[in-house]
Amino acid sequence: MAQETHRTAHAWEDERPRSSAWTGWIGFAAIMMIVIGSFNVIEGMVALFDNEYYVVGPDNVLVLDLTGWGWAHLVVGVLVALSGAGLLTGAAWARVVAVVFASLNAVLQLGFVSVQPVWSTIVIALCVVVVWAVVVHGDEVGGRR
Repeated sequence: MAQETHRTAHAWEDERPRSSAWTGWIGFAAIMMIVIGSFNVIEGMVALFDNEYYVVGPDNVLVLDLTGWGWAHLVVGVLVALSGAGLLTGAAWARVVAVVFASLNAVLQLGFVSVQPVWSTIVIALCVVVVWAVVVHGDEVGGRR
């Protein structure tokens, strides 16, 4: 009886936030961002160091030359991977940054689709899944920090 008097007045104050089955989507999104960012870094380094690897015909429209695309992929890849690592912390700022950089990466891949159509389409689809997972299920890990 004496022990019950030390309890809080509200039972929900002692409860920790429950993890639902959808919380795994945020972990998936974070890991996919790290993987996608790593692939972007590799893609950018290949464009920078091997000018003959990507073949661009005269009909293909690129806003930048391949060296510019290499730098863009390298920088965005590092930012995407770092935001994926931040997303693993469960912080709210990391969710916002993850959505911004995943969206930026999708747009970057859209510009590169004339050089690598299949790969760019796959990365765009993965970026859309990451944005969906973070936007729809991001609140479920809000209690973790």
